[in-house]
Amino acid sequence: MATEMTSQEPMTLTEEDRAERLAELTDLIEMVRPIIQQDGGDLVLLSADVETGVVELQLQGACSSCAISATTLQAGVERILKDRLPWVSEVVGGVDEDMDWEESAAMGRGAYIPKW
Repeated sequence: MATEMTSQEPMTLTEEDRAERLAELTDLIEMVRPIIQQDGGDLVLLSADVETGVVELQLQGACSSCAISATTLQAGVERILKDRLPWVSEVVGGVDEDMDWEESAAMGRGAYIPKW
């Protein structure tokens, strides 16, 4: 007979479990990066709390000037991470705002620039 939990207690992971989750996350990000790099951008892992499942990412390069960078992060990268890593609960982040817009636009075509 299954018992019903009455409160949400945080899961305690071993160091081995933490390392395994971080390795899985890193491998998956490395698999996604070439897709983003094709358009002159990049994807960087800033932080990951493998117990709560909160992952912080940053889009760089041409992504800084791309009109659909938020969609890339949320509808693309977040969906992939959540689909393949059930422990991921939330993906937060944005673009590298330190880069000059014109320099960023010159790095890649982005999805919003028409092709002639």
